[in-house]
Amino acid sequence: MRTANQPVIIQGGMGVAVSSWRLASAVARTGQLGVVSGTALDVVVARRLQDGDAGGHLRRALAHFPVPEMAERVLSRYFLPDGRPDGTPYSPIPRLAVPQSRASQELAVVGNFVEVWLAKEGHDGLVGINFLEKVQMATASAAYGAVLAGVDYVLVGAGIPREVPGLLTLLARHEPARLRVDVPGTQDEFAVHLDPVDLLGTRLPELPRPQFLAIISAHVLGGYLARDEATRPDGFVIEGHRAGGHNAPPRGRVALNEDGEPIYGVRDEVSLAAMAEIGLPFWLAGTYGTPDQVQAALATGAAGVQVGTVFALCRDSGFTEDLRDELLRQLADGSLQVRTDPLASPTGFPFKVVQLTDTLADGETLGRRSRICDLGYLRTPYQRSNGALGYRCAAEPEQVYVRKGGKPEETTGRMCLCNGLTANVGLAQSRRDGYVEQRVVTLGADLDGARHLLKVFPDGWGADDAVEWLLSAVLAPEPTAETG
Repeated sequence: MRTANQPVIIQGGMGVAVSSWRLASAVARTGQLGVVSGTALDVVVARRLQDGDAGGHLRRALAHFPVPEMAERVLSRYFLPDGRPDGTPYSPIPRLAVPQSRASQELAVVGNFVEVWLAKEGHDGLVGINFLEKVQMATASAAYGAVLAGVDYVLVGAGIPREVPGLLTLLARHEPARLRVDVPGTQDEFAVHLDPVDLLGTRLPELPRPQFLAIISAHVLGGYLARDEATRPDGFVIEGHRAGGHNAPPRGRVALNEDGEPIYGVRDEVSLAAMAEIGLPFWLAGTYGTPDQVQAALATGAAGVQVGTVFALCRDSGFTEDLRDELLRQLADGSLQVRTDPLASPTGFPFKVVQLTDTLADGETLGRRSRICDLGYLRTPYQRSNGALGYRCAAEPEQVYVRKGGKPEETTGRMCLCNGLTANVGLAQSRRDGYVEQRVVTLGADLDGARHLLKVFPDGWGADDAVEWLLSAVLAPEPTAETG
């Protein structure tokens, strides 16, 4: 079920700045939905500014921020005109917490504004932003920055985003908003509060409310969210377990195959008939990266598909050039392997990891890294004995995690995804002891579309090439008696 103004192709929101403003802009210019990753955009803008803001793009966006004083505070704190000297550590940014500091909210608002504004600059195409429900403490201020920049769609996965519809309504009106933060093991309620007027120091005119798409992996969850107006999204992205990044765990008892990957079965399949009965548009994701798969999705009643990997590997994505070249080289020779790792993510969700040497997927490289948690986006809040919140991450030092009440077995095999994903886009932290954070790369398990594009474009392809190819079966003329 698709209306004329809805996209057929949603470009997935991937990693930390892999779905960059450049990628989202390129897709949006084709008439499809370009999506920026909303993960860690506060650290992204801070580090890009410290690296000198090559091309002046961030400063151009900041010049359009509705409250110049706030933009100037971020610039004066982080911008280095000559860039950061090689080997010098990036300055830290405020970490997520409840309650949040003003500096933390300002940086998140500005960072998300910049990324969306740049993605929307110079065209009237659709731009969305993707958030993780697992990073609840960031969502309110990040979403407000995106709304200020005129984002058209907000997509949220990796959890149950039941409060996001109401949040977006309030933020578009610049009204005080509250987003509950899940704290396991307590009946007490904790929440992040954001007062737009207090934060900006002024009340702005009401803005259009973006469309909200919930990313789900079960039709039962779709029915739950849709039954109440307060939690009802404007549509769904149904993401299968072969999609990149975080995957929902298998339902029921978890079993592993001979490679140590979770085994998914019939219980993990989504009933598209049940989704159609809900009456909201839905897009399919996870194995829909070829024209035939796009056509098949539309035939089921889907509005279209969400595609990640063919865009992650295109020249417009945020991957560094050397990393993209290596991924394409391995794709060409058949050695590129993507593994569903049940332990890698501190969240406990399975996570797709590309098996590359000199990345955290390599045991020796992982072993050389000192366990440190200095970004903390995937930290889990817990209630201390005094009633206040503390924060722990299964990728931090084991003794620290256990001292905070965590179980030692939960630390086994965990990777620092925050630092690893940030390193993929050229923003790796340099430590004072000389250590430079190493990458951890994620892609979807379905590489068919990328393989085909590499045969057609052996020197690499652009986002527009990928969109044109994905839509080729849908837009192809119907055969006639004359054409056969």
